Order: sequence, then structure tokens, then C-alpha cells
Amino acid sequence: MSKKTFYITTPIYYPSDKLHIGHSYTTVAADAVSRYKRLKGYDVMFLTGTDEHGQKIQRKAEEKGISPKQYVDEIVAGIKDLWELLRITNDRFIRTTDSNHEKAVQQIFKKLYDQGDIYKSEYEGWYCTPCESFWTKTQLVDGKCPDCGRDVELTKEESYFFRLSKYQDRLIEHIETHPEFIQPVTRQNEMLNNFLRPGLEDLCVSRTSFNWGIPVTFDEKHVVYVWIDALSNYITALNYLSEDDSDYRKYWPADVHLVGKEIVRFHTIIWPAMLMALGEPLPKQVFGHGWLLLEGGKMSKSKGNVVDPVVLVDKYGVDAVRYFLLREVPFGSDGVFSNEALINRINSDLANDLGNLVSRTVTMIDKYFEGSIPPKRQPGDFDEDLKKIVMETPSKVEELMDKLQFSTALADIWKTVSRTNKYIDETMPWKLAKDENSRERLAEVLYNLAESLRIISILIQPFMPETPEKIWHQLGISDKKATEWESAKKWGGYPEGSQVRKGDVIFPRIDIQKEMEELEKITAKADKEKDVSKSDKGNDTGNDKKDGYITIEDFAKIDLRVAKVLEAEKVEGADKLLKLKLELGDEIRQVVSGIAKNYAPESIVGKYVVLVANLKPVKLRGIESQGMILAASDDKDLVLATIDREINSGTKVR
Repeated sequence: MSKKTFYITTPIYYPSDKLHIGHSYTTVAADAVSRYKRLKGYDVMFLTGTDEHGQKIQRKAEEKGISPKQYVDEIVAGIKDLWELLRITNDRFIRTTDSNHEKAVQQIFKKLYDQGDIYKSEYEGWYCTPCESFWTKTQLVDGKCPDCGRDVELTKEESYFFRLSKYQDRLIEHIETHPEFIQPVTRQNEMLNNFLRPGLEDLCVSRTSFNWGIPVTFDEKHVVYVWIDALSNYITALNYLSEDDSDYRKYWPADVHLVGKEIVRFHTIIWPAMLMALGEPLPKQVFGHGWLLLEGGKMSKSKGNVVDPVVLVDKYGVDAVRYFLLREVPFGSDGVFSNEALINRINSDLANDLGNLVSRTVTMIDKYFEGSIPPKRQPGDFDEDLKKIVMETPSKVEELMDKLQFSTALADIWKTVSRTNKYIDETMPWKLAKDENSRERLAEVLYNLAESLRIISILIQPFMPETPEKIWHQLGISDKKATEWESAKKWGGYPEGSQVRKGDVIFPRIDIQKEMEELEKITAKADKEKDVSKSDKGNDTGNDKKDGYITIEDFAKIDLRVAKVLEAEKVEGADKLLKLKLELGDEIRQVVSGIAKNYAPESIVGKYVVLVANLKPVKLRGIESQGMILAASDDKDLVLATIDREINSGTKVR
């Protein structure tokens, strides 16, 4: 009988010069699910990869004087190294520059064109030359470019379009009849109410203004745009439309696409519409998780926030980093990352709770019974309550993992860890050891501790790939059957006669004050390397603050940065205020700005604005504002200061 299959994907990542801890979040989560399903006996296909085409990649490569392929090759090598460091067990890694992917995408495009779902037309819109961007009339702000505020001209570009609007009603019906399709439920409501029910427009799926993409076979001045290119990877990785499509027939439809909430729309509207057009089944579920934000929405030297996953793994170990990512935040919600929170989790959960439990158990078995628990034992008080808690945990963990509730699953495991630690305090083995008549009772207590640890070690395998083996080594467990997933559901699996081995502390406690000082040095060094351009003191004119002048040193105190607007919403009860969520390189910041009368929230999403990044945070209407965006105003109007072409957010304005 063939195994049950399980197909899970992450989004294919856009190549980035610098990966931060947030990039690891989705992939670590997908890896935990994959490991869990394999332990349950499933035939798992876990896919991740990179999305490597597009105008931005072409421009960056040109700036460096290399080909786009050379540019992405270097970055992809770094991504693969990071996944290896984090012990990611993906079965396949797809690149959109892979020849088999490109061929399949061309076949998909041609098939959709031949059946009339793709048609040739013109993309007509208002064109901003400095931004190289098309806009619809409703997107313009006072008739000008919403990004840079400059004049625009009506322009047409020949393009191919996908008949997205044709599938609107079918999509609504599918979502309403399959409530599990979009999770969490808040994302489902957002897709229905904000996008589908108001109406869909046909989608531009080819470009002619750049050539770094997959050529349209029957019209080679066009390249396939991202929607068909990137989204198709989920089936091209399974050799869809190839001579041997057995993997596609085996694993499709996907059990779950794990994606960040900002791309749920593409995966629950555009992608399923494409599949409907192709006559293929839809994925069973798209799960849109929240964002992992930095503490206070910003990078803080005083807090010592280091977000380089390589540095964090090197300092604390892969299991500590993975545990934090999966435990700290309920999956689906936004969460906060800080080094202080990471260290506190390591100290409390891993060092004090689990590490201490392992150390105490092994030490007592070694001390009182020369490393091996006698077979003759005597049950007593507290045993049944401990066993009840331990034996209820595996089924709870399974139920929560099937719902992708990693944080709650780990919380339940740690309730078992805490209960086992409490059992030590209740039974007081050190007292039993002093009474020769209590030797059999002492043996039972220590067996119960070892058995509880065996079960705990099995349950943490999906989350922490290295720690279980360390526990098994110290407990002297070499029988693989005693570490299988199903064995965690039966009490009494700790092998008789096992010889414990005292080893190093699994999770040493960290001196948080010293560690934060060390992390601050790392952050300061990184910032120094980033800000290679220093103030030129030779520009000092000697007019120190005379006649209203400031010196170059005064100006250098103002930290101006490019920030991308990710979200905008009106502040309740305030006519002038918008609450903005801004991307600032590796940071996410919250800023309250008095521009609501001049800019609708939806009109500024995607803009690149200028942020005073080192302004002291203040509270406006009870909402913390972490900086200020720049705007010019006169008696009649207010206009945002924006960047006239796309540039990396977080770039310093000089």
C-alpha cells in the first residue's frame, strides 16, 4: 500500500542581497510541518526556491556590470547555504531560470492563449517617465504620479492579458464552499470583500519594456510577466506538461501553500484562476501568516537587535533560533522579534525548563544507580497525574500541527516539560536516596522522568532537529523504535538497562546584560560598515549657526532614510491622521502622519517616502509614531516628498 502524500510549498523568494531573520520564518515553519508529516509516515514533497526574473533584477545586474544570471547565481548560493544552516529539509529547490521551468511556462502561456484565456491588447495608462510606471486615472493623485508627484502622460504599451474577470464568480463560489481554502479566516474575508466582490479586472501578463524574462514563444518581443512565470513554479517543479509528469499526478493538488499575508491575494485569486483556466485542481489550502516585525517596529542599537540569521545561529544554535520563531508568535498573527526576547526564551524555556530537566534526570540516574535504572521499581504518589499529562500531549500536538498552530503545539509540549520538573519537586528523589528502604520507589521516579523525557524528545523533533538526538545520547537510547513518533503514544518505551551518559549542558544560561552589550557591538559594527560615506568636514564654511546656518555636523545628526509604504489606514476619530506601516530595509516601522486630508490610504501604498528615522518616538491619539515622513505644504496643498525611482528601502538620504 502506497504512503499518503503531502505537498507543501513556500513562496519562491525574490533574490535579496541580504537575508534577515524574517526571510527564514516561512521556511522554518514549512520545514516543521514537513518533518512532522514524515514522522507520521507521509511521502512528503517540500518545495521552495527563487523568483529570478524581472526589471528590477535586470537593473541591479546592469549597475554591477554583470549579467542578470550571474547576479542571481551569487545570491541563490547564499540562500541555499542559509537553508542548510537552518536544517531545512526541502525536497526540491526551484529557480525560475531553470530550463524545465521556462519551457513549461511557455507551454502554459501558449495553452491559455490558444483557448482564448490570454489575449493581445494594449495596456493603456498614465505613464510617469522618471518612475517608469503606468497608472490608472483613479490611481493618480491630483492628476500626477502617486509615487513622485510629477506630471504624467497618457501612454499605451502592447501587452497580453489574462481573462481574470472571467473566473470571478467561480472563485467566489469555491471560497464560499471550501472555507478551509483560505486560512486564517480573516484573510478569507479580506479576499472576498476587498477584491472579489468589488470586481476583478483582466491581468497584464506580458511586458516589452525589458527582456530579462521568459520569451513568449509566438511573439518574442514579449516576456512572460511575473504572474504566470512565478506562480506556475508550484506545478512546473512537479514536471507539469513534461513527458514524465508522474510527480505532478502523485503530489498535486498541493496540501498547503504557506505564504506571507502580503501575497495572499496572488495565491488565492490569480493562481487559482490560472488553474481553473488550465482545467487543473486547486490547492487544498493557502495559509497566510503574519509578519515578523522588529521590536518597536525598528532596529534599535540600545536593544542590540541583530537580525542576521547566520549570526544568530552561530551564537545560539539552530534549535534555539527555530524554537523562538515557532514558539513566540501564534502562526497567522503578526509577531515581534528582538534579541532580548530570543535570549529570554532560551533562558526560560530551553535552559531552565528543558535543559535543566535533562541535566537533573541524567545526573540523578548516574549518581544513585551508577547510570542505569534497576528493573525492580515501586509506583507511588504523583505518578498517575504525571503519566496522564504526558500521555495526553501527543494527540494534542498532532491536532495542532495539522492546523499549523506551531506556537500552541510547543506551548502544550512545554506544559509537559513543566509538569515533569514539578514531579521532581513533588517526589524529592534526593530524600528517597537517603533511605535504603526507598530504593525501589526512587527507581520508579527516575524511570518516570526518563520516560517523560523520551516522549518529550520525540514530540520536539519537527521543531528542533538537533536537540532530540542530544537527549537520546544522554539517556542512553540507541533503539530507533524507542524514538519513533508512534512510540510517544505508549508509556513504557524507555529501554530497560539503558546506560545514561552525562554530557554538556544542552542549553547553557546566557548572561543577558553581557550578551546585549555584545550584540550592540555587532549592530554598531554593521551600521558602520553600511554607512561608509562619512561627513566631509572640509565642507564646514565656518558659519557655525550664524544667520540661521547649520554645519555639516548638524545635518549629519538627522538620519533620513528611504521608506516604502506597506499599509495605510485612517486613525479612528482623527480627520487628519493616517497610521502607516513602513518598510525600512530589514525593519518595519509604524508612523502616524497628518496627511489624511490630502492622501487616501490606498493611494500611498507602495510609495517610497523620506523618513526622519532618528526622531524620538511620540504618541499621537495613543498610537506610537516612530519617526516622521517629509512633506511640503503651502496654504492650499500638501505634497509628500517621494523618491523619483525605485530604490532599496532603508537607503540613506544624503
